[in-house]
Amino acid sequence: MSIVVYLGDAEETREWIGLLSRLMPDHEIRDFDDPGQLSAVEYAVVWAPPRGGIARFPNLKAVVSVGAGVDHVLRDPNLPKHLPILRTTGPDMVQRLREYVALHVLAHHRELATTDASQARGEWRQIVTPVAGRRRVGVMGLGNIARACARTLVDLGFDTAGWSRSGRQVDGVTVFAGADGLPAFLAQTEILVCLLPLTPETRDILDSRLFAQLPKGARLINAGRGGHLVEDDLLAALDSGRLGGATLDVFRTEPLPADHPFWGHPRIRITPHIASMIDAETGASVIAENIRCFERTGASDAVADPKRGY
Repeated sequence: MSIVVYLGDAEETREWIGLLSRLMPDHEIRDFDDPGQLSAVEYAVVWAPPRGGIARFPNLKAVVSVGAGVDHVLRDPNLPKHLPILRTTGPDMVQRLREYVALHVLAHHRELATTDASQARGEWRQIVTPVAGRRRVGVMGLGNIARACARTLVDLGFDTAGWSRSGRQVDGVTVFAGADGLPAFLAQTEILVCLLPLTPETRDILDSRLFAQLPKGARLINAGRGGHLVEDDLLAALDSGRLGGATLDVFRTEPLPADHPFWGHPRIRITPHIASMIDAETGASVIAENIRCFERTGASDAVADPKRGY
């Protein structure tokens, strides 16, 4: 059997082909765009594959997402509905996102943007911020990775709340659930961290209506998906003072165009979709093990639920 790889970048794709070839010597690892015999392909390891591309392989057993999200696979209208989709997660990815969330929550909490601006002006300006226990942080999404991030914030001493569709409980976190719980969750949240999966229900959730329910001057961290955020609404909220700042790791168009207004906005910090990015060697190892597990059992904890979108 063979495995095809597509990451959008030719050099990166070649690197992953080399890594998977060493990890899985009994399999032929090929480029998605040069698959050889289509009927021999049983797994497609992909990130944002071209629409209609996966349907070319008649004997495909599963699609493997190079990341925790699967929306980039599900957006293909020609995707065969029966195909399992394996997510790529693991302790390394969880740790990286915990670090990212802690870093940027602390940056907003301690007003580092203001301190940076003072330094640029050569101005000695001391800012006293509340201790973490008096800062209310809200995490949108309570999946496995998001729960780990919420627990990290609790350990740092923040007054931490969480919101999700199901309202799964997390030790030390005040949990709100569903549409009925969202207004109360937002009303108390000074730093909002979006870690939601992208589904039809969560697309465009970060909009002017949501921002209006946050305390004036609240901060936003979006490490979920670019499709969660209505970009013009964020710019308006920042320019009006409704929001005090934003950290964005994900965008509707990636790479973010050079002329995008986010780049030059003084209240926006941009990171290039790196919040939970794992190195290729670690990612390839996780994927190889997930495929082996799926081969042995026909099932895996990594299998996503297409109906839920994650």
